[in-house]
Amino acid sequence: MRVLSEALALADERELDAVTMAALAQRLGVTTMALYRHVTNKADLLDGLVELLLAEAVQPAPQLAWPERLAAFATDLRATARRHPSVFPLLLERPAATAAARQARDEISLALADAGIPQQDTDQMQRLLSTAILGFALSEVAGRFDAQTAPQRDADFELLLEILTESIQSRLRA
Repeated sequence: MRVLSEALALADERELDAVTMAALAQRLGVTTMALYRHVTNKADLLDGLVELLLAEAVQPAPQLAWPERLAAFATDLRATARRHPSVFPLLLERPAATAAARQARDEISLALADAGIPQQDTDQMQRLLSTAILGFALSEVAGRFDAQTAPQRDADFELLLEILTESIQSRLRA
């Protein structure tokens, strides 16, 4: 875990492109070969970073209603983007490959199932919801919304969540 934490810190400090096996080994004070006891290759390291980012999002209490669970998770993902703007794009570039990363995806699917979305549709809905939420968060940290005030960006995010919730509900009525 320390290897991944240091890789995340390195990316936060110097951008994701600076995360090489050599730079990470130097930061940890070990040889590059020593890292291979913890990660297989750079792809494995990047998958671990995806896992860390998703783990930062709090798993909402299962007794909450599905819209509150989805909103809490979305809000936490947005906060994660703000903390790790250079690493956050990985969530749109790489699939959830580790068991812990898939758990976050599965939590969204569970909330959708609780909403009444049929099992055969939850994967598709989860992908679309995730893409909308991740896209907003990435757009925000990349500067796309800099012309708007922070309260306006917050209101836009709340409207996005409302639109997504209403879309799920209308799909159930169809």
